[in-house]
Amino acid sequence: MTTWLRQVSEKPVHAVARSLNRAGISANLLTVVGFVLASAAVIPVVQGRFVVGAVIYCFAALFDGIDGAVARAGAGESRFGALLDSTLDRYSEGILLTGLGYYFAKSGQPAAVVLVFVTLLGSVMVSYVRARSEGLGLDNKVGILTRVERSVVLVLALLTGWLIWGLAIMAVLTHFTVFQRVWHVYSAGRRDGR
Repeated sequence: MTTWLRQVSEKPVHAVARSLNRAGISANLLTVVGFVLASAAVIPVVQGRFVVGAVIYCFAALFDGIDGAVARAGAGESRFGALLDSTLDRYSEGILLTGLGYYFAKSGQPAAVVLVFVTLLGSVMVSYVRARSEGLGLDNKVGILTRVERSVVLVLALLTGWLIWGLAIMAVLTHFTVFQRVWHVYSAGRRDGR
């Protein structure tokens, strides 16, 4: 899905990115604004207003989807900008899931709280395995549930109210994605004789 979305949105995103770059708006500013908006989505979520939370989170995703393009349209991506983007992405997702956990806790649904924790752990591990792989010199973006897919599942769960189903899908498929990424590194090692 990530590749398809990039192909579909490439031209309009580049046009907007060039305009923002000419206006002097930095990629890092867009990253921070996207993070603030994504974090703000937790407020309606903890109140049980899931559709409002989903709409805010989608709006935040627009900033997240364009910050890299703005960086490339300007001076190019910096190491700090890439780190800031990745870090705030993890926080954004974690904050929203924590808000769901809080909602379930105050609603007296302990099993759903556990499901949130399992999902959050899987999400963190997907990103960790990619980062660790890259530290070993291997590109590792494989897997069925990357950040884009996780965001889509989460938004759909919020919009439909099928939160338990959405979290269950994420809980299973994030950990399966971890397995896929670990296997990718293992297979690369076998090919290279390491």
